[in-house]
Amino acid sequence: MKPDWTCILFDLDGTIADSAPGITSTLAHMFEQLGIPVPPHEELLRWVGPPIMDSFRDLAGMTLDEATRALAIYRTHYFDHGVLASSAYPGVGDVLRGIHERHIPLSLATSKPEKPAIAMLDNEGLLDYFDVITGASDDEVRSAKKDVVAEALVRLKAIGADVSRPVLVGDREHDVHGAAANGVPTIIVDWGYGTEAEREGAIAVATTPRELELLLFADLTDDDDA
Repeated sequence: MKPDWTCILFDLDGTIADSAPGITSTLAHMFEQLGIPVPPHEELLRWVGPPIMDSFRDLAGMTLDEATRALAIYRTHYFDHGVLASSAYPGVGDVLRGIHERHIPLSLATSKPEKPAIAMLDNEGLLDYFDVITGASDDEVRSAKKDVVAEALVRLKAIGADVSRPVLVGDREHDVHGAAANGVPTIIVDWGYGTEAEREGAIAVATTPRELELLLFADLTDDDDA
C-alpha cells in the first residue's frame, strides 16, 4: 500500500529546473570580479543546490567577510542575468499539475532566496501549482535545508494543510539530511545534480517523472496509462 501523502515539498534546482547554466555563469563572473581563477565547470556544478554561503566556506575556503562580498557580486549578476537562464525538466510540470489537481498541499522548499525562485517558477508557468513558496531568507539566516523544510511545514500548517504525512522531493544529500532533521522522508530524482552516493537515506529514487508520479499518487498504479 503506497503512502497517502498529506502534503508535498519540492526542491527547485536540479529537481524542477535545470538551473545550472545561470548559476555556473554567475559564479564564473563572480570569481573573475574577485580576481580568483575560475574553477572548472565540473567543480562549479558542486555549487548547484547547497546554500551558497556554505559553498563559499566549504568549497572556496572564504572567510565570512569574503563570502559577504562575494554574495553581493553574485546576487547582482544572478538577478540580472542568471535567474531565467534555466528550464524546467520535461515532465516535471505534469507532476506538479497532478499534485495541484489532487488538491495535495504543495510547498517549494529551496535554499535559493524566494524572489528568484518565484521568478523561475513564474517564467515556466508553474507558480500557480504551489500553495506555499518557501526559500532562503534574503539575509541567508534561513538557508540550510533543514531550516527551509521547517519553515515550509510551518507555512503549510498556517494555511490549514495536514502535515502529518509529508514528503520532500529533491536531488541532493542536503535535501535528504534537511528533510530527515524534520522527520520528513525524501524521494530523490536522478535527473538532477546529485551523485549516487547522495541518495543514501532516501526512501526511493525516481528515474523519470512518471516514476515520481507513481511514488507520490496513491491513486496511480503501474498499470495506469501515462
